[in-house]
Amino acid sequence: MTVIDSGREVRPVRRVRTRHRPGPAPAPRVTDALTMLAGLGLGIAVALAFWGESLGALHAPGGWITLAARLAALVGTYSMLVMVVLMSRIPWIERSVGQDRLVQWHRRIGGWPIVLIAAHIVLVTWGYAQASSVSFLKQFWTFVIHYPDIPEALAAFVLLLTAGISSARIARQRLKYETWWRVHLCMYLALGLAFFHQIRIGVMFLTSPVTLWLWIAITLTAVASIVSFRFVLPVWRNLRHQLRVDSVRKVAPDTYAVIVSGRKLTRLAVSGGQFFQWRFLAPGLWWHAHPYSLSALPRPPHMRVTVKGLGDQSRAVARLKPGTRVFVEGPYGTFTRHRLTSRRVVLIGAGVGVTPLRALLEELPSSSQVTVIVRAQTPEHVVHGREFAELVEQRKGQYVELCGPRKKVRLDERTLRSIVGNLHDADVFVCGPSQFTEDVVATATLLGARRERLHFESFSF
Repeated sequence: MTVIDSGREVRPVRRVRTRHRPGPAPAPRVTDALTMLAGLGLGIAVALAFWGESLGALHAPGGWITLAARLAALVGTYSMLVMVVLMSRIPWIERSVGQDRLVQWHRRIGGWPIVLIAAHIVLVTWGYAQASSVSFLKQFWTFVIHYPDIPEALAAFVLLLTAGISSARIARQRLKYETWWRVHLCMYLALGLAFFHQIRIGVMFLTSPVTLWLWIAITLTAVASIVSFRFVLPVWRNLRHQLRVDSVRKVAPDTYAVIVSGRKLTRLAVSGGQFFQWRFLAPGLWWHAHPYSLSALPRPPHMRVTVKGLGDQSRAVARLKPGTRVFVEGPYGTFTRHRLTSRRVVLIGAGVGVTPLRALLEELPSSSQVTVIVRAQTPEHVVHGREFAELVEQRKGQYVELCGPRKKVRLDERTLRSIVGNLHDADVFVCGPSQFTEDVVATATLLGARRERLHFESFSF
């Protein structure tokens, strides 16, 4: 064990036998099947736009423009459904893809519904204006005044536009998580308003029962996944486990370990490195959830999460009283032992980002050759340092604390090379602030780490 600039004696701690149910391995075949199903749904959405169209109708004034408007509406709405389903916490997808990649896919798709629905509004107004031989503005006003569900549809578009603006990087940097979360709840309302607008006045739905029921089936499939995995499954699990705060203790400056007790935790399948969405049912906290990784494997009837006071909720965690009910969703994430491809393992973390590494370390195979590197401002800021040291010592590995100002104690190529040498044969797990993670990944790459052996997850919203 090596401690750099920490000046602190490391004492052994008593090892407690872990009795928990290991998390299942990823299921990539299921994910592939669901991806194919999503592609099939997109094909059906496109086909519905052309269903029942005649050449005569297309060559009439505004015919092709109206068809383009219909296609934009169906594909745009379908894209909205896919966006929501990606974040519906389907376990098989979460285990195989990881929530950080799902968020990336969600963001990549996110702009298209806005563009397509905006195009639909412009094109349908233009097409009907040509068919009626009136101006664009007059036709738009006719829609608003005389057509049912148009005001509600416009309200849905405004909600969609607001969610899109709040998802821009510059907006995310300025918004609190709680505000961003409330804005995105409006997506469900937008989907409902858009759905009823479509089936009540959409020409292809009014003239073809087959088209109507196909679209209803697509929508209900998406709704069923949202209801099942975002609401029913979490409620059922929480009723089973009955989680409550057992105790809260300070483990570093502004950092607190929350011990939670519950029932039947031996049946909770979770892997080291995974996280839950935590909702503490206390005044001011109950209405929103935050992602926190377990900082140790569950030891029934207890499990532990460690939180640093960065936001409104995390600062309030220190004031939680024993007995407070806890509602969790998860576990989520692919930052687990299932991603191992070699015996040599390097864990690198900073600040409270070391917590998933602490739980992951506990579950690594006994044959692993482990090096743990922890970065902190001072020795007092090292989170669970004694536990890291004890676990690494049991594995006869290497434990390094880098403590001090970042400009003086650097985790650069020279420092990392002096600790781990070449990384071409190692799995490297990195967790910490986003800039720290990017820098370490870049440095590890210079030392020969393979892309498929670099493992990290982002928890940004």
